[in-house]
Amino acid sequence: MVKSMITFKKRFITIVSFLSFFYSYSQNNILIFSKTAAFRHESIPVGKEALIKICKLNNISVDTSENADIFTEAKLKKYKAVVFLSTSGDILNPQQQQVFEKFIRSGRGFVGIHAASDTEYEWPWYCSLVGGNFNGHPHIQDATLDIINNKHLSTKMLPKKWKRKDEWYNFRNLNPKTKTLITIDEKSYTGGELPQFHPMSWYHNFDGGRAFYTAFGHTNESYSEELFLNHLLGGILYAIKK
Repeated sequence: MVKSMITFKKRFITIVSFLSFFYSYSQNNILIFSKTAAFRHESIPVGKEALIKICKLNNISVDTSENADIFTEAKLKKYKAVVFLSTSGDILNPQQQQVFEKFIRSGRGFVGIHAASDTEYEWPWYCSLVGGNFNGHPHIQDATLDIINNKHLSTKMLPKKWKRKDEWYNFRNLNPKTKTLITIDEKSYTGGELPQFHPMSWYHNFDGGRAFYTAFGHTNESYSEELFLNHLLGGILYAIKK
């Protein structure tokens, strides 16, 4: 009887340990952060709603916040990635910046959408993480995008030539270590300032973690486009290393 109880306890402990391991590694929790300290995009609410919906369909749990107080080690610990949805300006204080740096160095992920590149210009680490700084844009118009890497989770569903309407960012201080996914054909629209090579979406391993950025997502209509939403989902899946 005693031997049977010991065997049962061992099996129970083994099962609990396995379930704990499975639970900890099956939780795909992300934070969508959309604080703005400069220009605020009208599309943030619809973008948030669309991301919550598509993540739910793919077993990814989502929290949202515009309060930078969430950037503590204890509060960020539950997330595999943080999404900066059209953030702008100086949104984190020095202590919060240090927490986010540690978060990425722990092997977690970052997704930057549209104005995430119009954020924290005075924080060199972040500028390298996001991969480039916003440098103006022409009026909203149609343009043709070239998918130069169609094997990434964020691009494998896209046509080689992707025609859509959005606000097309110009950039400065592009990080040469990022891996470009999509470029824009400057002959297909007016106002481009990088005629030789104009990247619009990229990814890279950075400081122990993973970062994905897409310049798209200015308009409300963007967040009802199936291809664009799948592009975003692929970026999130990459960031959480699913």
